[in-house]
Amino acid sequence: MDALSLPALLDHHFAVAREQASGRSAQTLVGGRDRVLRQTVLVLLAGRQLDEHDSPGEATLQVLRGRVRLAGGGHSADGGPGDLLVVPDARHTLEALEDAAVLLTVAKPA
Repeated sequence: MDALSLPALLDHHFAVAREQASGRSAQTLVGGRDRVLRQTVLVLLAGRQLDEHDSPGEATLQVLRGRVRLAGGGHSADGGPGDLLVVPDARHTLEALEDAAVLLTVAKPA
């Protein structure tokens, strides 16, 4: 059984994001492209966003730090630490309203 410290991991990815022109950093923790379940930590600095994209399956975002806005399908939802946002089954964007970290969980059809 593996365990990792999310606070330490987030600190690392915030440092990496501050060095990147994109203002973001990510790491897949569980699963991968060909797996049914995938969990990825994603850090975005304030004002940065992921442009409109599709989701490869059912997905949620758990906000770990900061505030984000998830928008798609004609709707949007803001989230802060502890909030769980359901990713719409439509093209969507993710914007960091302040420096933020989320845990993206994707469950793809088997």
